[in-house]
Amino acid sequence: MSGGEVAGILVAVFWAILVSFLAFALVRLAQTLKATTKLVAEVTEQAVPLLSEASATVRSANTQLARVDSIAADVQEVTSNASALSSTVSTAFGGPLVKVAAFGYGVRRAIGRKGRPDEQPARTVVVGKTLPSARRGGRRNRGSKG
Repeated sequence: MSGGEVAGILVAVFWAILVSFLAFALVRLAQTLKATTKLVAEVTEQAVPLLSEASATVRSANTQLARVDSIAADVQEVTSNASALSSTVSTAFGGPLVKVAAFGYGVRRAIGRKGRPDEQPARTVVVGKTLPSARRGGRRNRGSKG
């Protein structure tokens, strides 16, 4: 055997190994593509019902949001009506009620002073001026005296 024949045999063996390796790689690639195709088909079968359910859920949520929106508009209208009513009542009755309360306070105070005639405010003379004496008790202490 000559050197050229040995080299030819080595190249033939190398090409046989390379073709075998490529064939094996192609077989594995085909199996992977089949598995991927099967997986995509299964995902598609499961995704379509999920998408339809999600679509129904979104429609239901939109319906509920529309109801909540109308309720919020009604609440806003009721709030504005209550505010207007409150300001109207305050304007109509506020001033007169304050006047009645002030009148009642004045009457109570006048009656309270008439009931105790012996308590006249003592006056202190200071060189040329007359000053009223200091109060003996504030509003808090009047009820305890008697």
